[in-house]
Amino acid sequence: MIRIAPFGRLLAVTAAASLALAACSGGGEDAAEPAAGASSAPASSAPAAAQGDGTLTIGTLLPSTGSLAFLGPPEFAGVRLAVNEINEAGGVLGKEVVLIDTDSGDTSTNIASQSVDKLLQQKVDAIIGAASSSVSLTVIDKITGAGVIQMSPANTSDQFTTYNDNGLYFRTAPPDVLQGRVLGDLILSDGHDTVGILALQDAYGTGLADNTQKTIEAGGGQVVEKVIYDPKAAEYSADVAKIKAANPKAIALIGFDETKKIVPELVKQGLTTDKVAWYFVDGNLSNYGTGPDGFPKGTLKGAKGTQPGAAAPEEFRKRMLTVDPKLKDWNYGPESYDAANLIALAAELAKSDAPKDIAAKLQEVSSGGEKCNDFKSCKALLDQGKDFDYDGVSGPIEFNAAGDPAEATIGIYQYDENNEVKNIDYKTGKIDG
Repeated sequence: MIRIAPFGRLLAVTAAASLALAACSGGGEDAAEPAAGASSAPASSAPAAAQGDGTLTIGTLLPSTGSLAFLGPPEFAGVRLAVNEINEAGGVLGKEVVLIDTDSGDTSTNIASQSVDKLLQQKVDAIIGAASSSVSLTVIDKITGAGVIQMSPANTSDQFTTYNDNGLYFRTAPPDVLQGRVLGDLILSDGHDTVGILALQDAYGTGLADNTQKTIEAGGGQVVEKVIYDPKAAEYSADVAKIKAANPKAIALIGFDETKKIVPELVKQGLTTDKVAWYFVDGNLSNYGTGPDGFPKGTLKGAKGTQPGAAAPEEFRKRMLTVDPKLKDWNYGPESYDAANLIALAAELAKSDAPKDIAAKLQEVSSGGEKCNDFKSCKALLDQGKDFDYDGVSGPIEFNAAGDPAEATIGIYQYDENNEVKNIDYKTGKIDG
């Protein structure tokens, strides 16, 4: 795969339909259990030998703990489901894929770095993760510098599009230049021309806030207040007070788990959903419910949110539940499933598990040819000597030269009186890069 030199890459965005779209960020400690066949090793900073050994070994760097831990279960399940299906279909290069799970934590810990050390010592060929853009930025140099592929199912920061990654970083979630456009357009189309933005201070939060503001202002609206807050703060009364003073018609809340502290403060200061429109994003779009860990009934009623990814088919959800029967959220499960399948198919096409060989085939397996949507069906086409195009559960993907999906889908969701989200629309868009 050919990458354009880091500062020479240009990202051109074109809308398909009226909107284009986007995705997220993440979280903890080494809590997930290694897959069968994986050994446990102490952390080490020694880089892995990035040469193929005939066995495709995939590591996960996903949140079991931290501010995005709620994203962990569907992501872990998506990868494991794919690996289970790949191995049932005969594995890669005639051998079963080895899966090693680790926790990414969040930026308040050093867990991600320790997990990467462990994975590199065990000579993984590819690492799926992190969920958090900020966490990925702390380890991308270590991973790609060791000659290993990093593929995130949820990173959306625009910084990765031009990052000097040795051609080894990819993502199945689209960059936030698109989510910002979809979120901004949604707010304006709902009739809100004055907007307050509350965003956490990290690569994901500030980037998505900036992209959303650009779209709102380009559409004739006004961001009357933008507050970049500390996600580790004990409370958010002063931040919410700044938004209240600006008297916006809508509030875009761009955050992670600290949303559980911000929402009660919005209510306390009178900025309830019946008076001001609320908008969430992928980092905090969750089913909060009305139980002990949720909010009072009706708290989020009418609030909307954006979440990358096409609709997860019911049949796919049932397959995910065979891996983790406790799953309640599906966020980034499809993107995680697709990441594992794409890596495996690229290894098959390359006839090698060497990371550089796999990376060179990722564009090819994700575009052109006869469409297929799982490892078994794509491998069957390959065995027949046919060109194939893996179209994922999360969308068509089609990697561009920057390692970003060239086309993606985003869902628009709305909360009911039980603080549960339901999909109300999907938008698709293309990224040229």
